Amino acid sequence: MFKDDPTLSALHHPDYLRLWSAFLTSVLSGTLHIVAASWLMTDLTNSAHMVALVNGAYATPVMLFSLFSGVIADGFNRRIVIMIAQTFMLSVTIILATVTWLGLLTPEILLILTFLIGCGIALQNPSWQASMGDIVPRKDVPSAVVLNNMAYNIARSVGPAIGGAVMTFISAAATFMISSLGYIIMISALFTWRPAIKTKTLTREPFFSAMASGFRYASMASNIPKAIIRAFIYAFSGIATTALLPLIVKDQLGGGVLTFGFMLACFGCGALTGALASGRFRQKFQNEHIARMAFLVSALSTLGIAYSTNSLICGIFLFIAGSSWVNGMSLFNVTIQLSSPRWIVGRTLSLHHTGVYGGLALGSATAGFLADQYDIPTALYVASTILICGGLIGFLIPLPQVTGFDLDLSEKFKEPHLALDLQGRSGPIAISIEYEIAENDRQDFLTAMAIRRRNRIRDGARRWALLRDLENPELWTENYHVPTWEEYIRHNQRQTNADLDNIAKLKTLNKYGDKLRVTRKIERQPSQNRQNQTPPTGSEY
Repeated sequence: MFKDDPTLSALHHPDYLRLWSAFLTSVLSGTLHIVAASWLMTDLTNSAHMVALVNGAYATPVMLFSLFSGVIADGFNRRIVIMIAQTFMLSVTIILATVTWLGLLTPEILLILTFLIGCGIALQNPSWQASMGDIVPRKDVPSAVVLNNMAYNIARSVGPAIGGAVMTFISAAATFMISSLGYIIMISALFTWRPAIKTKTLTREPFFSAMASGFRYASMASNIPKAIIRAFIYAFSGIATTALLPLIVKDQLGGGVLTFGFMLACFGCGALTGALASGRFRQKFQNEHIARMAFLVSALSTLGIAYSTNSLICGIFLFIAGSSWVNGMSLFNVTIQLSSPRWIVGRTLSLHHTGVYGGLALGSATAGFLADQYDIPTALYVASTILICGGLIGFLIPLPQVTGFDLDLSEKFKEPHLALDLQGRSGPIAISIEYEIAENDRQDFLTAMAIRRRNRIRDGARRWALLRDLENPELWTENYHVPTWEEYIRHNQRQTNADLDNIAKLKTLNKYGDKLRVTRKIERQPSQNRQNQTPPTGSEY
């Protein structure tokens, strides 16, 4: 049944179905936390800024720590990382429930513990998102991403009603304690999941070197910066409505915690509806058209909420806002995932999460500040204006289509036999590749080499240069360096199937076809000390 629906196809895979169901309960725990914390803050303080900071405290750690988490996601066992994050959030939730039950909760303690929950999210997100390609085939990754977003919005639909009812009829402490059950279910599901783990022939890439690799890859892959910029703008302006929703309910609608839960449920139901339609949207419309619609619809619904004084009308606008929100956010996420091979996807997603949650944190704080200094409608007017501008930016940096790229590792590289007994840390290594190109093919060769340069630098090459022989103009030499022999192997193992077309093009243009002359050399500086002039043996390299 799921195979024929582009949105639900990932559920055909038993591992994903089981893990997604558990993930849904974990997300529900987070939703119950935000509902309870946001409403509790309105009881603890009258400051709009403090109320908005609940969302900011939840999002800020993801902005601050996602880059580190992305390196962890690509370098360590993702299943174990997610389990650690879930266990940490379970512990913090139990502490929060206890503090609330004892009557010791203050605005500062609430923000600190919410911040710590956000730290758990920051650690988990890159590993969980990067695991989609480990659980389902690449063709079903878009479905998995949308279903992950759907999980958030199912939780938003059900969570507020549960949270509001428990807070009204029992207590806030009970809400936090119930939320801990979701983490327990997720931890149990992770215990039963046994993903295939590839044997690594190389040592783990050093932490800060791995982080630099993430920045380098993202900067050389034009799709990724575009998606991150648009996601940041959308998150910054789109969060205003939900960040200020407790105050909108109290001040504009004159409602209580049950009304607040109903409003969040409207947003969640809209998001769920949008998620179910997102697969068909991507089949019918180009990515940029979907992005512009998401920005525009969010702007109009934000303006509608600013003018709403009736709960039903406000709920309708929140339903529309939720639908556009999930389509926009899932689209940006899918663009990042499909633009990244498996070896780097945790780091590129971490950059995406930094942009999204940075926008959420800054947008929440800005909306709260404007509501304090002026009023709620003014804050929403500003947010809707930025959303309109975000849609117009698409004419300058349109979101690309990313279908048709095979970013699986090609596994074509074979480590060459060496006369010297090099160690992995030996280096620097200099590589030269010679081509003989007819004059008539020179422009085609330079065009292909421009792509080759980008791919080389993207995968870790340094000091790349293309040289032309002055005495034999048909002779061209591609030069680049890597720090160590191990980095040279790592560089070549990062080659994807999508790169093979460019390599084949260069070999076609070369007069001698596949017979490229490749030389690999290790740099050594001559010593000024006579005692050290004896040439080193191979084992000393």
